[in-house]
Formats: sequence, structure tokens, C-alpha cells
Amino acid sequence: MTTILSWNVNGLRAAVKNGFLDWLTRCQPDILCLQETRVLPQELEEGMRTPFGYQSWWNPAEKKGYSGTGIYSRMAPRSVTTMGIPEFDAEGRLQVAEFDDFTILNGYWPNSQAERARLEYKLAYCAALLDLANGLVKKKRNVLICGDFNIAHQPIDLARPKENENNAGYYIEEREAMGRLLDAGYADTFRSLHPDSVEYSWWSYRMNARPKNIGWRIDCMCVNKSFLPRVKAAWIAGDVNGSDHCPVGVEIV
Repeated sequence: MTTILSWNVNGLRAAVKNGFLDWLTRCQPDILCLQETRVLPQELEEGMRTPFGYQSWWNPAEKKGYSGTGIYSRMAPRSVTTMGIPEFDAEGRLQVAEFDDFTILNGYWPNSQAERARLEYKLAYCAALLDLANGLVKKKRNVLICGDFNIAHQPIDLARPKENENNAGYYIEEREAMGRLLDAGYADTFRSLHPDSVEYSWWSYRMNARPKNIGWRIDCMCVNKSFLPRVKAAWIAGDVNGSDHCPVGVEIV
């Protein structure tokens, strides 16, 4: 059994101050994918690069203190690369980690912003990621697409869908992009295993949203459908603090 977790930490150094290492000591997944790390690898102390026997790989944004992805793993991947597209690599948006048995696409989807300011950029990212995943599946690779999608796909995935129909993360164009991913032969692991569960993975820092559970499920783990039978559990760790997001996880046999 392989346990894989994904977490938008909203700044890794801030998360460390909020108990990240204590949490990692307790749960110790086999693989941990991080988004919005907002840190350069050289800024991390050695204990943060290799905690508890993990190895780590980093894809920072060119802009300091912005975006970025990272992976901690007990199992050494064959390789860890980026998307290979400059406009997305410059923001540290994706890591492609090739393990023996599967490939992880650890992504931090762009925020489309108010008035759809970055919607075209986000839709281009969604399309490029889908092309990448499809290419891997054609090569008979199993694929796990994980991270902060910054998209609530269906009304069940956010507390106030009607009020948010014209807000970033729930624009119809974004929901359609998520639909295209799923229609192309991928399964949302949490929704597949828990079709009626109302759970969220992100809460605004404003208006006491988390204690009131006024949240969004925008952190997902998707797999190609032929890989889905090997996903034996999928969950949202809503009790874990340290960020405005919480971790999400799967167990794979």
C-alpha cells in the first residue's frame, strides 16, 4: 500500500511555523506533494530538505515568494521534471515525477482571478496538462494528477454555489475544463469513492469561514480510469490546520 498526500501549504515556511513538521512526523506518507510552497530550495535548512529520511524535489517560481511546487518522497522517482512550457514553468506550476509504477503530476493550477483576468492562462494550463497526461496514458503509464486545481467542479463541491457562479474558481469555463479532464478518461478519486460526501479542502481566511465550514473542495487527486480500481481509499483531512487548505490523500495498492 502506498499513501500519497497532497497539500497546498500557502507558504511552506509559514506552514512550518504552524506545525507542519509535527504533522509530517505523525502521518509520514510515502509521498507528499506540495503546492504554493513560495520558497527557493536554497532557502530551506537541511532538515527541511530531508526530514525523517525523505528526499525532496522542488520547482520554484522565478518570482520570489510566489507559487511553486515540491515533493517529499521515501521512494526515489526515476525522474522529476517540469511541464516543459516556459510560461507555466516560470511559475513553478507542475512537477512530473516518474515512479516505477505510476507517474505523478503535482500541479498548482492558476487562479483565474476577478473579472476573469487570468482565465485564458488557466485554461491553457488545463489543456496543456491534459495533453501531457494523455501522452503518458498512451505510453501505458498510470497517472495520478494531484494538487490545488483552484476549481470547484459541481455545486456539491462548495458551500454557496449560487452566490459564487461569477467568482474565480467557479466560473463556468473552469468547470467545463474540469469536465473535459474527467470526460477524457480520468476519475476524481474522492468523488468516485464518496459520491455524496460534502467535504471541503479550502476555506477563506475571511468571515470565520473555516469554523463555519463555508468552504470549497478545490484540491483533488485524479487518476486514469484503468488505475482507479487500485485506489483503495481517498479522503480529505479537514481536521489538519496550518494553511487555508487541508491535505487530501489516497491509498494505492
